[in-house]
Amino acid sequence: MPGNSQTQPAQSLVRVAPGVLVVGKPLPWPVFDSYGEVLLSQGYVIQSDAQLEQLYKRGMFYPRQAENPDEEVQEEVAEGERNPFADYRALLKTLNRTYEAISHRDPEARLKLLGLARLIDRICREAPEPSLALVHLYSVEPTATEQSLFYAIVCHFAGRELAMDEGRIVVLMAAALSANLALMPILDKLNASSHALSDQQRSIIHRHPQLAARALHDAGIENRLLLKIVMQHHERSDGSGYPERLTGDQILPEAHVMALAEHYVALISRRGYRPRFSIPQARKALSDAANESPRPALFRALLNALTPYPPGALVRLASNEIAVITHRPEQLQGHRAKAITDPRGNAYTEGLERNTDLLEFNIRTVEVVDMMPPMDFQALWDYQD
Repeated sequence: MPGNSQTQPAQSLVRVAPGVLVVGKPLPWPVFDSYGEVLLSQGYVIQSDAQLEQLYKRGMFYPRQAENPDEEVQEEVAEGERNPFADYRALLKTLNRTYEAISHRDPEARLKLLGLARLIDRICREAPEPSLALVHLYSVEPTATEQSLFYAIVCHFAGRELAMDEGRIVVLMAAALSANLALMPILDKLNASSHALSDQQRSIIHRHPQLAARALHDAGIENRLLLKIVMQHHERSDGSGYPERLTGDQILPEAHVMALAEHYVALISRRGYRPRFSIPQARKALSDAANESPRPALFRALLNALTPYPPGALVRLASNEIAVITHRPEQLQGHRAKAITDPRGNAYTEGLERNTDLLEFNIRTVEVVDMMPPMDFQALWDYQD
């Protein structure tokens, strides 16, 4: 979907190098032509290699700050109301820089990790619907870094549903951001692989909670709750988990919440060894597991926070339009959505507001796609340029 009226001064743009854009994944930032006019909006999905080649021939540019290696979002300078879509690339870059700080035992590692967790918590509080939408709009094949960001976002909403205090939620989110630190070098390859795990890979997977906790401790991050969540996030109530085969109440509720967040994000993401689950399928898997769990309230909290149609979900309406859920129900109003294609599948030039409480716009099914349709994320959630 072409962009709106946003423009950029030519001197603030950098040419897009080959290999930067990926077929099938929503753009994390807008792309401009040589005149500074928006060529592709954030959320546009390049559909084929042929289309990508044609776009490169036209000469594409993106904002210089998207290329700036020093670009980070810092809690103390992040003033003003947050826009999760505008923040998205910088959040990912900041998270990667945080991993580097932890790995290099940077004295600032603790401040970086907890500061980033506090900022994401703030973004989720100020813009809850777009924050949850990120998880679902970029869920087809997220990178390892994107997954960790999504875990933290999902943990935020589950924690609030459980009425956890703010400080505990932030620590939980910091654990979600860092628990897979030891897997980062191999996780993207593992997710894309259809082969059985090697002995070495299996060993790393079973040891990664300990390795991450040790790296965090060695970097001066000594928060006991955070380290215990990281250590326990793959333990299972029946003792079948790892690394210590803890059971029942030996496992922190926060570690269980984080495990559920990881499981949900994994289910709705594509893997080399299986297709992605639909949102109803993922919810059923969690609901079935809740029936066997001694802590069903944790499962219910996550399911209630997400709702059957979370923001960013693609749905087919009774009108046969494809729409994106923009808001969860509030008070007497049901899910709010914006239609992005007409009944014949032709894209609308802009999202059309639909009241899903009306019979003609009832939600009929949740769509499962291997490639998201092009859309302008910021316009769908009414952010102004």
